[in-house]
Order: sequence, then structure tokens, then C-alpha cells
Amino acid sequence: MNLEYVLPDEIEKRSFEIIESEIGDRKIPEDIKPIVLRVIHTTADFEYCDNLCFSPDAVETAAKILRAGAVIVTDTNMAKSGINKSALKKLGCEVMCFMSDEDVAKEAKKSGTTRAVASVNKAAKLDKPVIYAVGNAPTALIQLNDLIMNKRFIPALVIGVPVGFVNVVQSKELIMSSGVPYIVARGRKGGSTVAAAICNALLYMFGGRDRQ
Repeated sequence: MNLEYVLPDEIEKRSFEIIESEIGDRKIPEDIKPIVLRVIHTTADFEYCDNLCFSPDAVETAAKILRAGAVIVTDTNMAKSGINKSALKKLGCEVMCFMSDEDVAKEAKKSGTTRAVASVNKAAKLDKPVIYAVGNAPTALIQLNDLIMNKRFIPALVIGVPVGFVNVVQSKELIMSSGVPYIVARGRKGGSTVAAAICNALLYMFGGRDRQ
């Protein structure tokens, strides 16, 4: 096996060249292609060519609200830490995660529910457009759907990519039928790194990216 010698600054570029070559003849619409490619870059999983689902207005909505300074709310601190802070700053956006907040822990205990549900309830009080990015907790998607159906909280965009088995598939299907713009990884696959990758792809698409 021959090693490929690539300069550190060229590794990401070379990775995307490999991804493009291995996608082959699969047709990915140009407006979503940067998102799909970045998720594959993060996961090395080409099934995302097929299981990433986009509402017709997802990308257009993301462009509008990110340029207006949206808040991205994540369901894990891992996803929050993975979102490019300089890209957020360029667009005047911010990222929040409430999972470790004391008031969220208290509400979850009092209500007998998960912190993910309590975090959704807290996000519903924000006064800016919200992109809610879920990479871990299907209960967050279920709560989002409940609030949407009752018109108590309408996020501008939902990124629904929790990974796992219990209610994961069902919660994603709920969001896809909720009427809000969405980007969803249909099926069991996903995760916090996928949620962060989607957020970063959107930020780079509409705000650019400073090369380190």
C-alpha cells in the first residue's frame, strides 16, 4: 500500500476531491451538495448521499436567517463545540446549548422528563430566529413537534439528525411532517458531529470561511 503525502493545509481539499470521485454518477442537487459532502467528510459514510432529506425551502430559509443573525441551539455541548465560531461571528450569529443549565436540570427533574425536552422549552423563549440542531436526543425532536403543532414555538429550521434506536426514526418522521423547514438524516444514523457538520456547511455557504 502506497501512502499519499499531502501537506497539512491541503488535507481537507484532498479529502473532498476523493469524496467527489467516489460519489461517481450520483446526482446531488447543487444547492445541497456542500452540505452532503461535508457530512460525508465528517463521517466517511456515503449513505448520506441518500438519507439526508431536505424540505424544499430548507437552504433558502437557512440563508435568510443566518444572514439576519440567527441563534443555533444544539442538544449537546459536543455539537456546540464543533460549530465554527469564526464563521458564526462573520454572520453575526451565535450558538447556544442549554443542556448543562441549572434551570433546565431543575425543570427536567420537576417535570419528570429529559433535559433535552426542557432545553426545547427554554429555546422557545428566545426572541431571535432559531435553528434547532439535534444530533443526540429524539425527545428534543418530539417536543419540538409538539410545540410546533400547538403553535407555541416555530423554529425557523430544524436539523434533525439524532443517532440511535429508541424513537429515533419516528421522531425524524414527525419533523418531516411538521410543516417547518428541515434537514433530516432519515433512519438511525446521525450524531452530534453530523449536526455540527450541517451547521458548518450552512455557515460556510452563506458567510464564507477564513482559512487557517
